[in-house]
Amino acid sequence: MKTIQNETIEKLKTNVKGHVVLPNDPSYNEVREIWNAMIDRKPAVIVQCGEADDVSRAITFARENGLEISVRGGGHNIAGNAVCDRGVMIDLSPMTNVRIDAQKQRAYVEPGATLADFDRAAQVYGLATPVGINSTTGIAGLTLGGGFGWLTRKYGMTIDNLVSAEVIAADGNKIRTSETENTDLFWALRGGGGNFGVVTEFEFALHPVGTEILAGLIVFPFSQAKQVLTQYRKFADSAPEELNVWVVLRKAPPLPFLAETVYGKEVIVLAVFYVGDIVEGEKLIEPLRGFGDAYGEHIGVQPYVQWQQAFDPLLTRGARNYWKSHNFIELRDGALDAIVESASKLPSPQCEIFIGFIAGAANRIPADATAYYHRDAKFVLNVHGRWDDATQDQIGIVWAREFFQVSAPYASAGAYVNFMTEEEGERIAAAYGSNYDRLVQIKRRYDPENIFHLNQNIKP
Repeated sequence: MKTIQNETIEKLKTNVKGHVVLPNDPSYNEVREIWNAMIDRKPAVIVQCGEADDVSRAITFARENGLEISVRGGGHNIAGNAVCDRGVMIDLSPMTNVRIDAQKQRAYVEPGATLADFDRAAQVYGLATPVGINSTTGIAGLTLGGGFGWLTRKYGMTIDNLVSAEVIAADGNKIRTSETENTDLFWALRGGGGNFGVVTEFEFALHPVGTEILAGLIVFPFSQAKQVLTQYRKFADSAPEELNVWVVLRKAPPLPFLAETVYGKEVIVLAVFYVGDIVEGEKLIEPLRGFGDAYGEHIGVQPYVQWQQAFDPLLTRGARNYWKSHNFIELRDGALDAIVESASKLPSPQCEIFIGFIAGAANRIPADATAYYHRDAKFVLNVHGRWDDATQDQIGIVWAREFFQVSAPYASAGAYVNFMTEEEGERIAAAYGSNYDRLVQIKRRYDPENIFHLNQNIKP
């Protein structure tokens, strides 16, 4: 690594509106920490950006000094690409402003904002757009990889609601992208990850969902997992797009509506979400209760923002996380058997397998309309390995990989890049299918030197 002169650092500090954090600063370890505790890297310089121009200054500084660049939004990415060793970490987390134009139903969101920041601002007006299910996730990484959640069946993926973006390119210049401006870059940003530049503002379309929705959990014994999954598969075929039901297999956390004797037992959980007329929603979810003999349930009308944060306690920072993921067009019997078998061998109380139901609006968009390719996927399955101690790494990783292998014959092609670990570089081309060659061409145009390579990298 090239030695950085003190006067060079001082000049950077003078030029940026935000803060420059160095290894000897008291806040350094806190600032470099990200969500996945398996990642422990030490940047030479952290630039906490206060405005978009700080991003350009940080890129110029890194290039002039021959330093690697990483970009942090919410720092939630499983692969840990937000932080680099001995390079420049561009930290966008101070840039959290969200501006809502309720009349136009638009949101203008800075890249350090979390889903909680976004939801909170939009819900003042009863508006929302499809985002993820953990409110501490950063909007930037979620969007650039695709983005899906409870509203996806009705309104598509997060990228399907992206209207425009302002980007700082590899040369430090600011570019505006939309369906009418720099359209190739706009196409690539919608699923192509952080390969093409640093987005400093996202413009999203919003939808009138109201401030309250019908949602909650039904918890069944694990012994009934196969019958619940079989009925769920049939139920999903005819469920209207206003209704979303995800499946989670894990050990029961201490939920207040469950008997204490259930805590720590393997369970299968239906996570239910309905946006629309509440009376109609109650009728639609009633059949779910007949899938088995439930340990308990808690379903009711609640604020949308409350449901968006319901799973946060299970996904806090500081644990060690390892994921493996598949897309599915259908849930065949072999897939269900593999799910049940692997869920019977959970290596820690925090591990889980979840099935995200995304069939609907996103399937009606052509595969080549955005960089995100696999528009035929109706379910996304994630094997979420999670534990606290490094001594558990091997058993947890082996468990996740074994499930990934035994379920692969039943999965559809491709991958969801936001769920890919850093070791899965060989899956990148498959993740983009026939869109990959076009992405390579766009990468050559906007980042020919591949300075933005700490991501699921598309090599120019």
